[in-house]
Amino acid sequence: MSEGVTLAANSPTGQMPKHVAIIMDGNGRWAKEKGKLRLVGHKNGVQAVRKAVIFAAKQQIQSLTLYAFSSENWARPASEVSGLMDLFMLALNREVSKLHKNNIKLQILGDVSQFNRTLQKKIAEAEALTAQNSGLILNIAANYGGHWDIVQASQKLARRVQQGELEPEMITAELFQQALVTEQQAPVDLLIRTSGEQRISNFLLWQLAYAELYFSPVLWPDFDEQEFAQAIAVFQQRERRFGAAD
Repeated sequence: MSEGVTLAANSPTGQMPKHVAIIMDGNGRWAKEKGKLRLVGHKNGVQAVRKAVIFAAKQQIQSLTLYAFSSENWARPASEVSGLMDLFMLALNREVSKLHKNNIKLQILGDVSQFNRTLQKKIAEAEALTAQNSGLILNIAANYGGHWDIVQASQKLARRVQQGELEPEMITAELFQQALVTEQQAPVDLLIRTSGEQRISNFLLWQLAYAELYFSPVLWPDFDEQEFAQAIAVFQQRERRFGAAD
């Protein structure tokens, strides 16, 4: 752990979340405050991603899911979308070998069919390289939406029913969860959103059913190990009942 980063003492559970999801918000505002282009904010956001991944791996968190590009983000200006795609490719080229070296498994969650073929190939290569790693699972949600995830899971199960593999009555919550893009991973324990916004924004809707929510005022490029540790500390102070009575 980085020097000076401490987690909660005397917490009710003392437990680390198994699955942390982060809505990385505020890159554009960070750039605007500094009089720079929005893409500069996104580039600095990549550095914050690196810090978050290192922290999560050191804390032995099982899964870290980062919301990089939503299915709604295509509506942004074409120049920004193009810049984000270039940045995504650059990050894959630079970071995947480091992830592999550190036993981190990379998965891209979302409809990658809308990306260009070069990026699709790079994603496939990155996932294949790290597929057998047993450490942190790093999920990058790209062209992802919670509604889309639920629909694609429904379609997947419907095809199994159509093919005679399943009866409708055999579909359970557990089976449905396995049809989502997160498959066998644990449900989200902690959702962090930066920049002070307090919305879920169509992110992991099924997986967030009993997640603890933490909203940080910090803009994403400034989100560091200390801020991550603070979110974990707050999580550890909460008593989770999962719908049970007080």
